[in-house]
Amino acid sequence: MQAAAFLEIERDLLAGVIRQQPEFTVFKGISVPLPSQPCAHQALAGLYLRHALESAWFTARGIAPALASLAAARAAAQFIMAEAEALAPAERAALPAWVHPMAADVAPGAEVLAAHFPATAAQIALIRRIWPLLGTAEGLMETGGDIRLARDPRSALNGYGCSHRPRPWAITFASSTASSSSERGYTAADRARLRATLALLRGTTSRNAVRQSLNAVRRGIAKVFGLRPDEQIILAASGTDTELLALALTHLAGAAQPILNILIAPEETGRGVPMAARGLHFAVDTALGHDVTFQAPVAGFRADTALANIPLREADGALRAAAAVEAETATVMANAMAQGQRVILHVLDLSKTGLLAPRPAFLAQMRALYGDAFDIVVDACQARLSPASVRAYLALGAVVLITGSKFFTGPPFAGAALLPAPIAARLASARLPAGLDAYFGRDDFPSRARAAANLPPVGNYGLALRWHAALAEMQALLRVAPAQRAEILEGFGQIVRAAVAAQPALGLLGTPEIHRGPQAEPWEHLPSIFTFSLRAPHAPGRCLTPAEARNVYLWLNTDLSALFPAEQQIAARICHIGQPVPLPQPGCAEPQGALRVSAGARLLSGEPSHRGLARAARLQREFADLAVVFRKIDLILHNWDRLSTANPQPCYRPARHAEAAPRRGSPVA
Repeated sequence: MQAAAFLEIERDLLAGVIRQQPEFTVFKGISVPLPSQPCAHQALAGLYLRHALESAWFTARGIAPALASLAAARAAAQFIMAEAEALAPAERAALPAWVHPMAADVAPGAEVLAAHFPATAAQIALIRRIWPLLGTAEGLMETGGDIRLARDPRSALNGYGCSHRPRPWAITFASSTASSSSERGYTAADRARLRATLALLRGTTSRNAVRQSLNAVRRGIAKVFGLRPDEQIILAASGTDTELLALALTHLAGAAQPILNILIAPEETGRGVPMAARGLHFAVDTALGHDVTFQAPVAGFRADTALANIPLREADGALRAAAAVEAETATVMANAMAQGQRVILHVLDLSKTGLLAPRPAFLAQMRALYGDAFDIVVDACQARLSPASVRAYLALGAVVLITGSKFFTGPPFAGAALLPAPIAARLASARLPAGLDAYFGRDDFPSRARAAANLPPVGNYGLALRWHAALAEMQALLRVAPAQRAEILEGFGQIVRAAVAAQPALGLLGTPEIHRGPQAEPWEHLPSIFTFSLRAPHAPGRCLTPAEARNVYLWLNTDLSALFPAEQQIAARICHIGQPVPLPQPGCAEPQGALRVSAGARLLSGEPSHRGLARAARLQREFADLAVVFRKIDLILHNWDRLSTANPQPCYRPARHAEAAPRRGSPVA
C-alpha cells in the first residue's frame, strides 16, 4: 500500500467515516507517522495502524512509549487474529512474530516479550501482571460469561448468533434474544476499556481499575432509572445469574423457613431459570470461569427449596385469562404460607413472547394482605418498560431483574438486580450462600454490602464493558420522546402484521395489551415482540418443530446467494431474529417452534449505521429491512429440501461484502 493510501486512511479516520472498522473510532484526531513504503500485504495494514494509533493514544497521556507499545501490541494482535480464518495463507505467514504470543490468552514469558519489544524488566512485569485486562473491547467483552459467549472461529459469531463487534450490514430484529453491538455501543465500551487500561499503565491495581469501571456502570444504571441512594444495584453476568442472586437475597431474610419459589411460565423465560430458582448450577461453567456440575446444588443454598409453576397458556397453546392466572397464584401463596414456607413470587415482565403476569394491581393486593412476609422478584430481563414502571415495582418492595442486552440491544450477558431499600438493607449483615463465589465477585456488589464479604475480591471486567455498551443505547433511548416511541412501535406492528398475513405459511400468535398501571408511558402498552408459527412445507398439517424452526433461524443469519443466485437481493441479506420458542401445537404431541421478530431500543433511537438519514427516511429503510426478513423466510420455506441438504451455517458478514470490502485487517472503508 502506498503512503498516499495511508494518508487517505488517516483522513478518513479523522472524518470519522470508517463504519466498517469501529475499532478505529476512538482514535479520531490522532496523527501517527506514515511509512513511505507500501505495506506488502494490504490485510496487515490495519494491524500496524491499530498498533500505532493505540500507542499514540497512551503516549499522549504520559505513558512511556515502550510501555504504550506493549499494551497496544496486545490489542493489535487480538484485532488481527479475530478473523484469522479470513486471512490468506500468505498473509498469515507474513504476520510479525510477536502477533501470536501477544494474542494468546496466557501472558508470554518475560524473555519472549523482551525479544520483541525494547521494554524494561519492570514494564514487562507490569504487562504480564495486567495481561487478563488487556486487549480489544470485543475480546474483553467475550470474557466473564459462560460458553455461550465463546466466538466460533468459523463464523466469528457467538452462541447467540451475534458479535461483540458491530455488524451493520445485518438486518437485526433479535432483541428478544440478543443483538450484535452497534457502533455506538462498541465505541462506549472501547472508551471504557481505554480508560481502564490507562489507569492500569499508571499503576492502578487490577482490582481498583475494574471496580472503578463497575462503579461507573452502577451510577449510569441508577441515573437511567432514577434510583434513590438507598436503592442498590448488583451486577450479574446474565439474567439467569440474577435469578440465583434473587434466591440468595431471600436466604438473607432468615434461613429458618423453607422456600417456595413461584415461577410464572418458566418455559417462556431463560432455560436455566428453573434450576437457578432452586439453587442449582444451570450450566457447566460460570461467569468467573469455574467448571461446575450441571444441575448440582450450589453450596450454601437450602436443599428443600420447592418450585411452583404457574402456566400462562392452556395445553393447546391458548392464553389463559389473567384473572385465572392470578387466582391460581393467590391459592398457591395462601397454601404455602399456611405451611410455613417463605414465598418468592415472580412477576414475568415480559415473557419470551411478550406476556406480562401477574398484573401490578394483583401485587399490590398481595402486599396489602401479607405485608413483607413474602418476596417479590420481577423478571424484567426483557427491559421493555419505562423507568417510572421500574420505580413502581421498587415501591412495592420488589427486586427488579433487568438486562442491558435484550430490548436495550447491548451485548449479551449484561444483567443487574435493582434492590428496593428493604431488600438492600439485608446486605448489611449475614453472609451470602458460599457457592455464590463461583458466580460473583465482591466488586459486583455495592461497596457497603457486608453480606458479600465472603466472595472473592474481584469484579467482572467483561461484564463492566458490556454494560458500558448497553448504557450508551439506554441513554440514546432516553432522548426519544415517549410519544415518538409509541408511533414507531405502532408502525413496526403494522408492518409485521401485514407481512405475516401475506404469507399463508405463517401464523401470528396473539399478544394481549400490556397493563402496568397509571405511571406507564403510552409506548409500554404496545407489543414489541411478535411471535409467529411456520407451517411445515414438507409435512402438511403441522407446524415446524423447534429443531426445524431453529434451522430457519440459522439460515436467515447467513448469506444464501450462492444457493440462489437468481434471488441474490434477498438471499444475500443476513437477517438476525429471535431464537425459536417451543410452544404447544394443537392436535400434535410435539411442540411447535415459533420464531420472533422484535423492536429494540435502536429502532426507536436510530441505528448508528443510519446516521445522517432523516427520521422518516431512516424508518422507511428499517421497515423495508423488516419486510426483507419475511421475504427471506418465504424463500427458505419454498426451498426447504435444498436448504436441508446444503445446511448453510451463519456467518459474520455476507460473501459479497467480504469480497468487495477489506478484510478484518484492513482499515480502508
